[in-house]
Amino acid sequence: MTEVNRKIHVIGINSYKFEDLSFKLQNLFLETENIAVPNSYFEEIKSWSENDLEKKKSFFSSNSNSELVNWLRSQKTDVILISRGDPLWFGIGRILLENFSKDELSFYPSNTCIQLAFSKLKIPWQNTLNVSIHGRDWTKLVEALKARPSNLAIITDSNNKSLEIIKKSLSELNLIEFYDFWLFEEIGFDKEKIRKLNLKESLPSDISSLNIVVLTKTNKNLSNNNIPLFGISDHIFKTFDDRPNLLTKREVRVQILADLELPKNGVIWDIGAGCGSIGLEALKLRPNLDLFCIDKRIGSKALILENSKRLGVKPKFIFEEDIVNTLNTRNLISFEKPNRLVIGGCDKKTKLQIINTIAKSMNIGDIIVIPIIDIQTIKDLKEELEDKNFKTNLNLIQTYKNLSIAEGMRLEPNNPVFLLKGKK
Repeated sequence: MTEVNRKIHVIGINSYKFEDLSFKLQNLFLETENIAVPNSYFEEIKSWSENDLEKKKSFFSSNSNSELVNWLRSQKTDVILISRGDPLWFGIGRILLENFSKDELSFYPSNTCIQLAFSKLKIPWQNTLNVSIHGRDWTKLVEALKARPSNLAIITDSNNKSLEIIKKSLSELNLIEFYDFWLFEEIGFDKEKIRKLNLKESLPSDISSLNIVVLTKTNKNLSNNNIPLFGISDHIFKTFDDRPNLLTKREVRVQILADLELPKNGVIWDIGAGCGSIGLEALKLRPNLDLFCIDKRIGSKALILENSKRLGVKPKFIFEEDIVNTLNTRNLISFEKPNRLVIGGCDKKTKLQIINTIAKSMNIGDIIVIPIIDIQTIKDLKEELEDKNFKTNLNLIQTYKNLSIAEGMRLEPNNPVFLLKGKK
């Protein structure tokens, strides 16, 4: 391989002012003849040549495409490529490393736009989830939104209505109330603008094409006056910060509540309750029911109590313990036996033990519903229920949500769930 002596100096900038460069980079600019600049701010950088009285400059307007790569390859002497922020962070750096050797490249990063944005918000950003949709697939944005991180920074794309699509995605995933939407335009530059948008209103018409979005988890208090009687949105429920999707999704929850055929009075046990979404919504529908929530995860009781306040309901008992411990050490005779029983969040052996211990004491007309994601457990659970004189039926719940993308819309599948129902 022929040794290449010339260097490609990739300089990240945070402003259009020449004097904001370090002295080292100012001198490098003055000494270098050939300079590539993104066409979106070509004129601003070209004006720097007024500072150079010794050497004539040759500027190349860059679109960060194959023409840029070919131009860089054609140069026999050192060149400068101007970039924004850190070229190796969702920038031109990846493309350059795919086309040139590391020995040819020198990187001079500046602060990223995300660093600057969080410095303006005065919020720590070490745990922020970062996503770029600038010329990239929208799948990662959808995945990030589903994870519901505390902070989400999004590098946008001015060419495909990305702000509208982010807004639609938040709405379609029922996250409009979950996040504050911060729009940063030309961050770090003279025309910098920062505004918090109300997504229930139309987006402003005067948005700069150089923008990023930061979503921060809102501190709004949810009023139960705005919560529907049935079909409560997932975002209403507080969940574990490190496992935000650990709840029964609305579409499945609605079917479980329908299958339970909730009576006006009676007792419902929600085993593997998680954040309490099933039992608490059942209680909202039938306030006279006595609800027992049982979950072994540390912190589950506090979650269920918080969600109880949000829904304006009150469970009778919340046990933060393993159901196996409940069955083996507590005197179940002193418990109110369930008329309705939901069994989730445990392995097959535990589910079978629950059925063996509790189902035999349930009365004619009482109902057990078991959400299942492992198809291999269905046969044994179904047979166990039928052995205890329960008539069973099995449903597969598979739902899709429409999600907006640059090309229009696509359907995003939710995980399939089997619902095994037994009625005595």
